Amino acid sequence: MPQNSNADNAPPAASAPKVNSDLKSVDDPRSVHQRAILIDMHADTVQRMIDEGTDINARLADGHLDAPRMKEGGLDAQFFSIWVEPQYFGVGGKSAIERADKQIAAVRALAEQHPETWELATTAADVRRIAAAGRLAALMGLEGGYAIDERLENVEKYYRLGVRYLSPAWSVSLSWAGSSGDEVGQTRGLNEFGRAVVAEMNRLGIMVDVSHVSDQTFWDIIETSTKPVIATHSGVRSIVNVPRNLTDDQLRALARTGGLCAVVFYPRFIEPGWQEAQRKVDAEIAPLVAEASRKATGTPAQKKLARDRVREREYAKRLPPVSVARVVDHIDYIVRLVGVDHVGVGSDFDGIQAVPHDLSTAAEFPNLTTELLRRGYTETDIHKILGGNMLRVMEAVERK
Repeated sequence: MPQNSNADNAPPAASAPKVNSDLKSVDDPRSVHQRAILIDMHADTVQRMIDEGTDINARLADGHLDAPRMKEGGLDAQFFSIWVEPQYFGVGGKSAIERADKQIAAVRALAEQHPETWELATTAADVRRIAAAGRLAALMGLEGGYAIDERLENVEKYYRLGVRYLSPAWSVSLSWAGSSGDEVGQTRGLNEFGRAVVAEMNRLGIMVDVSHVSDQTFWDIIETSTKPVIATHSGVRSIVNVPRNLTDDQLRALARTGGLCAVVFYPRFIEPGWQEAQRKVDAEIAPLVAEASRKATGTPAQKKLARDRVREREYAKRLPPVSVARVVDHIDYIVRLVGVDHVGVGSDFDGIQAVPHDLSTAAEFPNLTTELLRRGYTETDIHKILGGNMLRVMEAVERK
C-alpha cells in the first residue's frame, strides 16, 4: 500500500498555477466569479431544515447557507449532505432509513415549494441549465452508507430519489467499510458487500466519495471503482496531518481515476495546530456545553445543535482566526501535485463549528476567487476549481 508522504516535503512545482494571462478583467474579481458555475460539494444544512424547521429560502440570521446568501455569493449548485448520525439513528435499520428519507424529502420540497428559486438537479446538464436560468440547483449526497441497511437494492432506491454521491462511511465504521474516525476503521476496508456497493454505484451513476473513509477503505475503493472517485470535503494531510485528510499518494490516486478532491473549509482540517488548540478550548468550555445540552428540549439531534451553538460562539472568541488564504494553500498544494483538473470546493457549511473569518457564509464565496486571482490563477483555471472540474466528473460518472 502507498505510504504517506513526508509532511515537511513541498509539493512538486511542475504543475504550478499558470501566469494570469487570459483574464478579461484582472481588477474585477466579482465578474470573474460570476461567470463561473460554482458548485459546493458538501453542506449539512438539511439537518437544520428538519431539526429546527429552518426555511433556507429566506435570509437567516445565523448559520452559513440560505438562498439569498447563495445568490449573493454566486453559488449556483449545492450538494446537500443526507447524513444519518449513527449515535442517534443507528448504522442501519428502520430509524436510519427514515432519517435519510426525511432529509431527502426536505430537499425535494425546496424545488416543489419554491420553483422560482430552486430546482432539483441530478445531472451535470441539469446544473448547467439551472444556473443559466438564474435558479439554484439542489443536489444530494449520502454521507455514510447507514441508510443502505446492508441491502444492495437500496443503492438504486437512493439513486432514484436523486442521490448522486455516496460516502461508504461517516465517522463510524460499518461492517462493510472502515471509517477514518474510529479505532476499528484503522484496519477495516471494503468487504465483499462493500465492493458490490461500489460496483452498483458505478453501474447506476452515483459518485463514490472517500471523505471520512479509512485508508484501507480508500485503497479498496480505488482498486474497485471503474469510474472517477471524489473526496467531497477533505484537505491535504501533508499540510495538516489528520486521518480525515488525504496523503499525496491518495491525491495522486484520485487524479488517476479522473476524480478530484474538494477542499473543506473547517479550520481543524486546514490550519496546522488548530486541532490542538481546539482540544484545549473544548476542555475549558465543557461545562458550558453540558449546560446547553441539559437545558435544550427535543430530540437528541436537537440537543446536539444546542451544544454546537455553544462551540461556535466559544471557538470564535477563543481560537485564532483562519482566512480564505489557508483554503487556497490546500488548493495550491493539490494543483502543484496533480494539476488544476483535480480540485474543487466542499465547504461543509452548517456542519462545522468554525469557518474562515472571510469565508464564513455562502455570501463570501467571491473572496475565494479574489485570493485565487491574487495568486495568479487564470480565469479558465478558476472556473475549473469552482465547478468545471466537478461537472466533468459528473458527466464521466453518468456515462453508461
